[in-house]
Amino acid sequence: MTVFEYAGKLLVVDCGVLFPEEHQPGVDVILPDFTSIRDRLDDIEAIVLTHGHEDHIGGVPYLLRERRDIPLVGSKLTLAFISAKLEEHKIKPVLRQVAEGERLPLGPFDTEFLAVNHSIPDALAVAIRTPAGLVLHTGDFKMDQFPLDQRITDLRGFARLGEEGVDLFLTDSTNAEVPGFTLSEGDLVPAIDTVFRTAPKRVIVSSFASHVHRIQQVLNAAHAHGRKVAFVGRSMVRNMGIARELGYLDVPQGLVVDLKQMDKLPADQVCVICTGSQGEPMAALSRMANRDHVIRISEGDTVLMASSLIPGNENAIYRIINELTRWGANVVHKGNAKVHVSGHASAGELVYCYNIVKPRNVMPVHGEWRHLKANGELAIKTGVHPAGSCWPRTATSSTWSAARSGSPARSAPATSTSTARRSAGPPRPR
Repeated sequence: MTVFEYAGKLLVVDCGVLFPEEHQPGVDVILPDFTSIRDRLDDIEAIVLTHGHEDHIGGVPYLLRERRDIPLVGSKLTLAFISAKLEEHKIKPVLRQVAEGERLPLGPFDTEFLAVNHSIPDALAVAIRTPAGLVLHTGDFKMDQFPLDQRITDLRGFARLGEEGVDLFLTDSTNAEVPGFTLSEGDLVPAIDTVFRTAPKRVIVSSFASHVHRIQQVLNAAHAHGRKVAFVGRSMVRNMGIARELGYLDVPQGLVVDLKQMDKLPADQVCVICTGSQGEPMAALSRMANRDHVIRISEGDTVLMASSLIPGNENAIYRIINELTRWGANVVHKGNAKVHVSGHASAGELVYCYNIVKPRNVMPVHGEWRHLKANGELAIKTGVHPAGSCWPRTATSSTWSAARSGSPARSAPATSTSTARRSAGPPRPR
């Protein structure tokens, strides 16, 4: 969660959750720390949501409990995902739908939205103009030149803003330590196809419930190899239903069936897509591994874990892999096959963006401490003054202004990045 302030008004960009680690038993989710804004809720103009992943929208219901009429600004798919979540919390939100290329005044904040490529459709970067200066926040992004939805990151827009003069550039740090460029989503097609072509019995795929692009690839492979598909897991069923209804997921007629119909099909014609790729104890895949689910893993089944291994979840994921293997499954994952690529820009892409935007100041966001530091160092290498690259080092809620850097910049709006326990933000789909 990032909060911008100008003229006594606040603009919130994203509001996600952090998932608990093994040393936090009994915790369902970890929320952003709202302490710094709790007594200023009436000053919030809006919550801008860059995309629909849980680590960017999961905290919204809890902030809206404090003030229900805060407008939510986002793309069509993002607002659809958060609306469904808020319905479970019995909250009717105030929505303002935007698309790339649009500008929207929100109190003293003049916002402009740009297309960015990520592992979910409809992701946006946001530029924020005030009399104090211009801020550009990338959200989560990468520069896939061959995306599944043909929607590339708007580098022309980034360059145009750079010509205008970006006072503060907030950039996704998740892959700042990874050299080069992130692979294209299309590079996964051969590996996923191989899994479906060689699996002797059922194929069970686990993924993030909002990873629409990956689910589309799985649907395409299942259809090509004559398998029916069933979605398992409440969030998976909900999100894929929304994506299909809005046209973001292309599902051939008759491909998706109810789970109950799978019992009537031969095992080599079955594909199940479920949640639980990060070892969440109550998710479908964990329950299958624990023999606590209607789907019983058996000899010859193939389990495809089509996601990254998020730091902090390693033990839980390896435990599930071990249990699935114990029951006879062949487990295919990023460690032994090319079945996942990151949704985040690697170092080469970040440097490219710094060179076209040429920001006066940089604030790395999103990721662990080492990612923030690595991103800041990349910015300095491209010519950003060392005093103009700021990243949170010690506090869980901090405030910065471009004026502190000593660089020849106009004062930018104050910003604060705030989450429980870790200001760098929650682990994210990679």
